[in-house]
Amino acid sequence: MSSLLRRLLVVLAIIAAFAAAIFWFTRPKPIPVRLHEVAQGRVEATLANTRAGTVEACQRTKLSTIMGGRIEYLGVKEGDRVKQGQVLLKLWNDDQQAQQTLTRTQLELSRRRVVESCTVAASAQREAARSANLRKRGFISESAEDTSRTNAAAKVAACETAKADVSQSQARVAASLVEPRRITLVAPFDGTVAKIVGEIGEYSTPSPPGVPTPPAIDLIDDSCLYVKAPMDELDAPKIDPGQTVRIRLDAYAKRDFPGVVRRVAPYITVVEKQSRTVDVEVDFSKPEEAQGLLVGYSADVEILLETKEQVTRIPTATLQEGNRVLVFDVASEKLVSRTVKPGLANWEYTEVLEGLAPGERIVVSLDKEGVKAGIRVIEESSAEKK
Repeated sequence: MSSLLRRLLVVLAIIAAFAAAIFWFTRPKPIPVRLHEVAQGRVEATLANTRAGTVEACQRTKLSTIMGGRIEYLGVKEGDRVKQGQVLLKLWNDDQQAQQTLTRTQLELSRRRVVESCTVAASAQREAARSANLRKRGFISESAEDTSRTNAAAKVAACETAKADVSQSQARVAASLVEPRRITLVAPFDGTVAKIVGEIGEYSTPSPPGVPTPPAIDLIDDSCLYVKAPMDELDAPKIDPGQTVRIRLDAYAKRDFPGVVRRVAPYITVVEKQSRTVDVEVDFSKPEEAQGLLVGYSADVEILLETKEQVTRIPTATLQEGNRVLVFDVASEKLVSRTVKPGLANWEYTEVLEGLAPGERIVVSLDKEGVKAGIRVIEESSAEKK
């Protein structure tokens, strides 16, 4: 009987060992995950733009002539630096020059007519005075004196009319001198020519308001730059001029530019359905650092609302719904779900007021398939070594 019992125990031990071996070799392998060690550091409460902002020039004008016409003079090319008052473009204006010559000639003719008319008037007045003297002495009739006096008055009136013609001719000359400004583009400030539409000999069309006609010359003053960015309408009450800003440009990915809020638009912009934003203008705190930046660069802004130093923090991306995180339990090598109390937060870090201590490790790779509470995991760096 004892021999049979011993055999049964041996068989059971073999079966148990075999089952244990099967379990060991068929058990689920731990999932490699990325872990983050909880530590202390700075956390900032910030506001970020909803869509990419743009580097803008403080002064930018799109110039078009008041009248249309054929381009006769083009004194600049794209990329040229120009000075205030420099002539950039002129249209054909031979007709205007001819009109100026005509008006000047008419002015000279009017002045000569004044000399002629006023000379005749002076002579008529002298004749009227002599007639009056002769009438007193009885040498001529009263009718003859009246005729002489009336003739003198008419000549004086003709003299005044001739003087009025001179004023009118002067006004015509002034008007003819204004006309070339309707077909001439002059730089209103120092700047850089960004774009030119048209070449010598081509027809240039004016760009009136409401008509999508490209301007003849796009002039930019790139000596003064700022950033214009759209912020969510819900954040508008938190934004005020003077707040500190961090500016990031895609073209300078590893560099931050300090800035300050200059202006918050007094109205909401509706871009698409359910998309309502408020435009914020941000100045560079150090304008010299902005020298050389190109107008039109895409830019992001972070408005700093509050800052805390040396607080327990975790990456914001590790925080799940319900303020839960997955903590790595060293003893069991399993993930444990834990609820934390968050504090100050931004898109990068979240302050932890309760629920975690520095030194604990939490899962970062939450998007990995199968990662959830209760599963066995191994840190990716350890898995690579094996």
